[in-house]
Amino acid sequence: MTVNKSFSRKDRVAEQIRRELAELIRAELKDPRVGMISITEVEVTADYAHAKVFFSTLAGSEHVPEVMAGLQKASGFLRRELGKHISIHMTPQLHFVFDQSLERGADLSKLIQEAVAISGTSDPTPETDLDGR
Repeated sequence: MTVNKSFSRKDRVAEQIRRELAELIRAELKDPRVGMISITEVEVTADYAHAKVFFSTLAGSEHVPEVMAGLQKASGFLRRELGKHISIHMTPQLHFVFDQSLERGADLSKLIQEAVAISGTSDPTPETDLDGR
């Protein structure tokens, strides 16, 4: 019997933690500082003692410190509730990290759109005659 290592137990646990935390934050967390966030990824240590929880927010990067403070304040509650919903030998300590990848992607898209607008609608390939000149 071969074991597929591409999606290990650790990966499955991390994904389950991501889904459960997203639902707990949406449905149970009442802290107004947290608001609309997305849990983008969870990384757990090999012993499941710690979990890095990456999040993004629609509030903008200027509100990240407030969101982070709300998540850190709620981390004990979220960890306790998580322990009720998933079956692992140890519920990990939660460490929240702001995920800037979505914001960077939006910034890059904006820059690309601006560059296209500045260059106009001209074709970027040089025009050549039929005989290659």
